[in-house]
Amino acid sequence: MMPQFAPSSALRQDLARWIRASLGVSVILFIASIVGAFFSPHDFFRSYLTGFLICTGLALGSLGILMLQYLTGGAWGVVSRRTLEAATRTLPLLALLFIPIAFGIPFLYDWAHPELVVREAVLQHRHEWMNPTLFIVRTIVYFAIWILFAWLLNKWSADEDKGGAEATKFSRLSAPGLIVYVFTVTFSSVDWAESLTTDWYSTMWGFLFVAMQCLSSMAFVIVVLGLLAEREPMSHTLRPVHFHDLGKMLLMFVMIWAYFSFSQLLIVWEGDLAGEITWYIRRMNTSWGWFGGALIVFQFIIPFLLLLSRPLKRNRKLLAGVVGLLLAMRFV
Repeated sequence: MMPQFAPSSALRQDLARWIRASLGVSVILFIASIVGAFFSPHDFFRSYLTGFLICTGLALGSLGILMLQYLTGGAWGVVSRRTLEAATRTLPLLALLFIPIAFGIPFLYDWAHPELVVREAVLQHRHEWMNPTLFIVRTIVYFAIWILFAWLLNKWSADEDKGGAEATKFSRLSAPGLIVYVFTVTFSSVDWAESLTTDWYSTMWGFLFVAMQCLSSMAFVIVVLGLLAEREPMSHTLRPVHFHDLGKMLLMFVMIWAYFSFSQLLIVWEGDLAGEITWYIRRMNTSWGWFGGALIVFQFIIPFLLLLSRPLKRNRKLLAGVVGLLLAMRFV
C-alpha cells in the first residue's frame, strides 16, 4: 500500500505559481503559433508534430516505466509511481491534441498526395497501409490501447490504497502490457515520424523511440522528485538512496538509447544501400551534422561519464543538472 500524503500549503502555492507561469507562456506561444500557421503552414505542422512527439513520448515512456516497475519491483518505483501515474493520465488530452495533426496530414506527408503516389513506386507500394483513413484509424486504436492500460493501472493503484486491489493484478497486466507498448510505439512512430521520409526505413526505428521515451520520462521523474524533495511532505520521504537508484535507471536508459542509435547506424552502414544511407547523408553532410555530433557528446558521452559517479547520483541538485542537459538534448 502506498503511503498517503497531504500536500503542504507551501507546495500548493508553488504549484499554483508554476501553473500560472506555464499558462501565461502557453498563451503567448499559442498566439505566435496561430500567426505562424497562416504564414507558413508547413513549418507550423512540422513544429507541432515535434512538440506532440515530445509530450506524447513523456506520457508513453511513463506508462512503460510504470509497467516495468510493477514487474521488477524496487524502492525506486515506490517513490516515483505517483509521478509516473500522473504523467499517464495526460494521454486523453494528448489524444485530443492529435486533431491538428489529422488536419495537417497533407502538409506533413507525401503519401497523402495522390499525384505523388501515382509517380512514386515506393508510395504506391505503401499506399494500402499509408493513407489518411487508415492513418487516423490506427492512431485512434493506439490511443485507445494506451488509455485503457493507463486507466486500469491508475484505478487499481487507487483501489490498492483503499485496501481493495489484488497486488498481482499489476504484474499480470504489465507483462503483456509491455509487449503491447513496444509494438504500438513501433507502429505509431513509423506512422507519425518515419513516414515523413518517403524513400527510407529502419528496422531499429521503433526500439529507438521506446528508448527515447523512457529516457525522457525517467529524466522528467527525477526533475519532479527533485523539486518535491525540497517541500513537505516528500522532504521526509525522499532520501539520497532513492535518487541513487533513479540515477542508475537513468544511466541504463542513456546506454540503451546510445546502443539502439549506434545499431541503426551500423545496420545502415553494413547494408550500404542507396535507399538507406540518404537519411544519414542529409544529416551528416550538412549543417545538421553539428547537431548529430552534439547528441553524441551531450546525450551520451558526458551524461554517461557523470552518471558513473555514485556521489553525483546521490546528490539531487547535481543529478538535476545532468537531467536538465538530457531533457534539452531530447528536444534537439
